[in-house]
Amino acid sequence: MRVRVFYHDKCFDGACSASLFTRFHRECIAPGLGVPVEYEFHGLVHRAGALFNESDFTGDENAIVDFKYSASPQITWWFDHHQSAFLTPADHQHFLACQRDAHCSRRKFFDPTYTSCTSFLAFIGETQFGFDVKPLAELIRWADIVDGAKYESPESAVEMAAPAMKLTLIIEATQDPEFIPRLIPLLTKMPLQQVLEQPFVACLLPPLLEQHARAIELIRERAEYRDGTIFFDISDHQLEGFNKFIPYYLYPEATYSIGLSKSSFRTKVAVGSNPWTRTDPETMVNLAKVCERYGGGGHARVGAISFSPERSDEARAAAKVIVAELREAGKKS
Repeated sequence: MRVRVFYHDKCFDGACSASLFTRFHRECIAPGLGVPVEYEFHGLVHRAGALFNESDFTGDENAIVDFKYSASPQITWWFDHHQSAFLTPADHQHFLACQRDAHCSRRKFFDPTYTSCTSFLAFIGETQFGFDVKPLAELIRWADIVDGAKYESPESAVEMAAPAMKLTLIIEATQDPEFIPRLIPLLTKMPLQQVLEQPFVACLLPPLLEQHARAIELIRERAEYRDGTIFFDISDHQLEGFNKFIPYYLYPEATYSIGLSKSSFRTKVAVGSNPWTRTDPETMVNLAKVCERYGGGGHARVGAISFSPERSDEARAAAKVIVAELREAGKKS
């Protein structure tokens, strides 16, 4: 039997969710199937246009973790915690209908109050299926820290001391489509430091740390800070990813940041808020709602919008509007 696990690609929580789901399925579901089970991994990315390719759902079971909802009848498992989990109202209605079905409601789960999909999946596995999550405490804790930006300081988020931070750097930057699928099974098999020491992982770190240092200097050079909001445009440098806490490392007094960047498959407007801000949370702008206006989404405190690479002008125009909106909000707070 083939189980295909679809996960948010180039994302620490996405990889951890895929690993935790696989261990959960192997320990709690597979023994009752009566047949050998093989697991395959397929990354999903937010991009302009269709997010899913129906022809990829070729498993006997297909699971999506840490990514938007698909109403495809081929999807047998779904776990997500993003506020913007549903692409359309019809998708949301499809999920709600699923919750009224005894079997389907035991296979598709959504709760936007969870910090990470990993911790949400662990909770469901433990409370509804008897999954033993105690050996996975380190992974679950770090998934919450990374995805919820629960770092002690900007320095701890940017200076890459912890193994989880180094793994996040590698996961977000890799261009090898085989790397994360190879990494995923290890995340629930050994401590994160031991994962980092695997030769195929360790060899990637030194050049990425150098690239990280260059990204800090590039954003330092390009960032414009005013009225509580940072804006930087690095779209003339093709970067597949950068540490989203760099802006607050450089401008700790900021409340929001908007970054325009370009990769091989999209032009991205990243919209975030400072996890260490002293701004009253009740007065802060819901960034998921802002991004949804342009077809993006995320959480109340962090979101993103993806445009196709040739639509850079549209991305820049959207970023300009959002910058003005957040700076106006900054004047009032």
